[in-house]
Amino acid sequence: MDASTARLLLAPETLALIDGLPPYDTIEPLSFGSRLRAEGLDGGLVAAVLTQAELRLKARAKLGDFASGMLFTREGLEQATRLSVAGRHAARYRDAGCTRVADLTSGLGVDAMALAALGLAVVAFELDEATALLADHHLRLWDDAVVVHADSMATVRGIDGVDAVFADPARRTGRGRRHDPRDYSPALDDVLALRDQLPALGVKVGPGIPHDAIPSSAPEAPVEAQWVSVDGDVVEAGLWCGPLARREGHAALVIQGDEAHEIAGDPLPGDPGPLGEYLYEPDGAVIRAGLVGPLAERMDARLVDPTIAYLTSDAQVTTPFARGYRVLESMPYSTSRLAKALRERGVGRVEIKKRGIDVTPERLRPQLKLRGTEAATVVLTRIAGRHTALLVEPLGR
Repeated sequence: MDASTARLLLAPETLALIDGLPPYDTIEPLSFGSRLRAEGLDGGLVAAVLTQAELRLKARAKLGDFASGMLFTREGLEQATRLSVAGRHAARYRDAGCTRVADLTSGLGVDAMALAALGLAVVAFELDEATALLADHHLRLWDDAVVVHADSMATVRGIDGVDAVFADPARRTGRGRRHDPRDYSPALDDVLALRDQLPALGVKVGPGIPHDAIPSSAPEAPVEAQWVSVDGDVVEAGLWCGPLARREGHAALVIQGDEAHEIAGDPLPGDPGPLGEYLYEPDGAVIRAGLVGPLAERMDARLVDPTIAYLTSDAQVTTPFARGYRVLESMPYSTSRLAKALRERGVGRVEIKKRGIDVTPERLRPQLKLRGTEAATVVLTRIAGRHTALLVEPLGR
């Protein structure tokens, strides 16, 4: 989106038109757009407002009811923090006693909104002019929130009164995601270098960040690396420095609906052991944080294989940090052997989960030639180094 389109969207009459549109999933966009053009609206304006209706619908998954009053770019929505997570970011700054936060890469301003809603003053930097205009619109309700259209890295050290920093560097280009923190914009090392002046610094990073890219912790400069999942999806990792670090080391935050659970510790793999009656699949945030070992210790469980993030135990354990299954049958893996076992159970529908084995579920499923009426869950993995198929029954959490 260019700045002229952003200004068009921000015109009072355009905002009224967008707010008056029916929900995007209740209309047929082509015919609805034709009707608007027949009423005399410019084709470019029609396309712009229908795009906003579409993006507002998509944004509800991240932002809930707040999405209905916001304007979006596709790129901005892609990178925007989920509102439930942004609120937790903001609470760190409030609890650490921060008063004025510089948001170095505000995007559409979701994190800045969360900070302002908790009573913190915010200076929100945004380099893209169109996005800065939209962020300014979103932050208009807070007197202590200001949007600056500028390069934050060249400006933030000169802003009076700022005592903390938040950054969500861009991790996507036209060619896809940037996985190397040196390729973030701004680069992760450049953001972390601000700690010498502003030690209360938080950075949202990709959940695939290599552990060796996380700065070392020290008593005078602690660093907490926290991975976050929401309803089973790993959505981000965060590096929290100085007074924002609630602990040193790694943590995994698992959010399920209105509940949140956290596990922390040193990244350790855990010890393998024989397959028990129960199998557990750790949450992705736990795996990314390297906390499968501490979770195994907490659950009195063991790894099924030294290189596989599945846990097993002889007794059922209830935990928010892993999905549990009862093991019904275990067999050396082959397509024919698995197909025979499923046919004997009358299985016609199968969910296939796999880890550590080169199998494509979409290709395997038709090869099983299932015709029964029952449903089953199959786990394909390595156990003690051997390819194994498990028939399992999901447990309630």
